[in-house]
Amino acid sequence: MKTTKGFCDYSGQEALKRTKVKKTIEETFRSYGFEPAETPIIEYEEFVKENNPNDDAVSETFKLQDRGKRKLALRYEFTFQLKRLMKNKKLPYKRYQIGQVFRDEPISANRFRQFTQCDIDIIGSTIKDEAEILKTISDILKKLKIDFTINVNNRKLLNEILEEQKIKEKDKKEIIREIDKLDKLSEKEVKKNLKKYEAEKIIEILKKPKTYFKKYKSYEEIKELEKFCKLYKIKINFQPNLARGLSYYNGTVFEVKSSKMKETILGGGSYIFDKIQCTGYGAGLDRITTLAKIQTENNKILIISLNQDKKAIEIAEKIRESVPVQIFYGKPGKALEYANSYKIPFVIFIGKEEIKKKKIKIKNMETGKEKLISENQIKKYLS
Repeated sequence: MKTTKGFCDYSGQEALKRTKVKKTIEETFRSYGFEPAETPIIEYEEFVKENNPNDDAVSETFKLQDRGKRKLALRYEFTFQLKRLMKNKKLPYKRYQIGQVFRDEPISANRFRQFTQCDIDIIGSTIKDEAEILKTISDILKKLKIDFTINVNNRKLLNEILEEQKIKEKDKKEIIREIDKLDKLSEKEVKKNLKKYEAEKIIEILKKPKTYFKKYKSYEEIKELEKFCKLYKIKINFQPNLARGLSYYNGTVFEVKSSKMKETILGGGSYIFDKIQCTGYGAGLDRITTLAKIQTENNKILIISLNQDKKAIEIAEKIRESVPVQIFYGKPGKALEYANSYKIPFVIFIGKEEIKKKKIKIKNMETGKEKLISENQIKKYLS
């Protein structure tokens, strides 16, 4: 039976790798003082849409209805739920969340309809906090041996350029959405879309060298961010055409790219909720796991009970604290097939002969070598 289009199963080594990547991300978040949070997968549709119903991500939400005919939706991200979590919290409130989000959008090789998002946000933030947020990205991707570039821009700078070009206030959000499509559509297509707003000249401005933008007042925020990123020893790349699609962003925006993947690895920025400045990002576990160069450890042991169940359970309980253990009750041949199937590296045989000798037979499944050792030597043998 196939899964629904855009939804995936994960098991075996792939699931183990995802678990290890998730652990690396979570440990990094905690090391910077962020605390975990959990929120519902299903929300009222009105709350999901709220002030930005025209954003692409919002329009792609899965819509539901309960028995009471209430309009509901699956969460498409975690950020909007912070509006509820942040109430009565002492600032700055630093939270992270890892879980499933859903979008009813076209799928591709690295784009799914259900994916695991790893979010981190600071409620009550400054540009100094933005640099710290970017440092968590650097730490995570270095630990996972992923090459990356952090591209940054500022929505205030984009708005300043739009004002200079005498763009109407009512058109600004739509123009920014069009600019955000530059990494998906050709420059010709984006210019064509901007023509109806008489804003096609903006593309040429955004292609100018970095020095050109120093004349804008809001460029000072880019400079300040660069200053604090240097203190964290991280490099950022100023990209004036970077917009990010969500309309709630009001300051720094950023995206992280890798030479090994066309799609963005993660993205985020700064925004205001309830008149409080915030900053954060969402990282897709699926894409990061695809790029991560890490080995998954499989130090599991299979104990084969040869009609010596009591002793098998006793030994399993003794070593389970330090090594994952599984007991197989059945014929040795089937047990070895099972171990090979799940790539279990070590097998222990518990039979009458082993009990009589007060020894256990342990087999290295990779080399095929067998050895008789005492129970007390198991942990040492595996280390």
